[in-house]
Amino acid sequence: MHPIDEEVRYRLLKYLADHPEASQRDVARELGISLGKVNYCLKALIEKGWIKARNFRNSRKKSAYVYVLTAQGIEEKIDVTRAFLQRKVAEYDLLVKEIETLTAEVGELSAGT
Repeated sequence: MHPIDEEVRYRLLKYLADHPEASQRDVARELGISLGKVNYCLKALIEKGWIKARNFRNSRKKSAYVYVLTAQGIEEKIDVTRAFLQRKVAEYDLLVKEIETLTAEVGELSAGT
């Protein structure tokens, strides 16, 4: 199996932690990815030992599952959240610098007119 993209892993673990009873269709709709990709990612997370799929007893559908993060899954969620945050902060810092540069450029162009 190919590794799961960090952002997809972050969003998937976060969503499942908050919505363990979500169907694969719900997950696909919420994350904006295909149902096939959700199925692939869930299988990969189960193989890694980060989630467990359990039959949802109170469901009218016998094939419904509850996706539960394991202790390893919770640790992975913490790690991937930290990495995602660091990447977003770096993107933010670059964006702030670009805004400052553009603001200065606009100021210089305005002064020249």
